[in-house]
Formats: sequence, structure tokens, C-alpha cells
Amino acid sequence: MIATATIDSILKQKNSPLWSVSPDTTVFETIQLMADKNIGAVLVKAGEKLVGIMSERDYTRKVAIKGKSSKETRVKEIISTPVLTVTPNHTVEECMRLMTENRIRHLPVLDGEKVVGVVSIGDLVNWVISAQSVAIKQMENYIAGNYYC
Repeated sequence: MIATATIDSILKQKNSPLWSVSPDTTVFETIQLMADKNIGAVLVKAGEKLVGIMSERDYTRKVAIKGKSSKETRVKEIISTPVLTVTPNHTVEECMRLMTENRIRHLPVLDGEKVVGVVSIGDLVNWVISAQSVAIKQMENYIAGNYYC
């Protein structure tokens, strides 16, 4: 089944850098990083420990709408916490369910206490679409008799 693939499979193909900020970073600096890197969320870490995640949604709902100054507000004041995380062994289906139930778009992936990646809803949807395309192609080949015993 397509959705039983593990998050580890996605991370191996994704191979993108992890961006993080400290809790004392200003919201302005964080939003600027997110814009520069074209990402929708950034990890918030104290040293190597994950303490939260800040998303565009956090900014709009907790800073912009409330009239706070992004240059004076610290990330620790607005981060989403506690952070919902998954492991590399979670399945695509489990992660999609978590994201849907919790109305979130990004999941940090932890191996023990170490952050090894982040998956977005877009990553999961792209994985499902690609896997479905492969499955369809295999079925077409089977039906056409283009298979090997």
C-alpha cells in the first residue's frame, strides 16, 4: 500500500537542509529567514533540543493581527508548543492523519532526541501522487502483458 511507506523514505529523497532559530531570535529575523529560504515554518531549538516550531500561521495570528512588532517580539513568545513530532518509522498515512487532525502543515522528524528532518503536507501529498503513478504504470504493464515472471 502506498501510504505505508515510512517517513524515512521521504527524507532520503528530500535531502534539504534543516533551518532553525533560537527562542530569543526576533520574529522579524525568523520571517526573513523563512522568506529567504522559501519555507513555511522553521524549527526553534535551544542548543540541539527542539523546543517549538514557528510557522507563517503563528506570525499572522499571533503578531500581525494583534498589532505586535515583529522586530521586538521574540520567537519564544509565539511558537507552537508542545511540538507534535514523528519518527522516521512513522508511515505517510499516520503523518497525514496527524496533520489533518491537528490542523498543522509541518512535522519535525526526531530520531530519539535528534531532529533528522521536517516533512510538510506538500511532501506527503507529492509522495502519494508519485507512488500512485508508479502503481498505475505497473498495472498498465501487467494488463498489457509487459511483465516478467
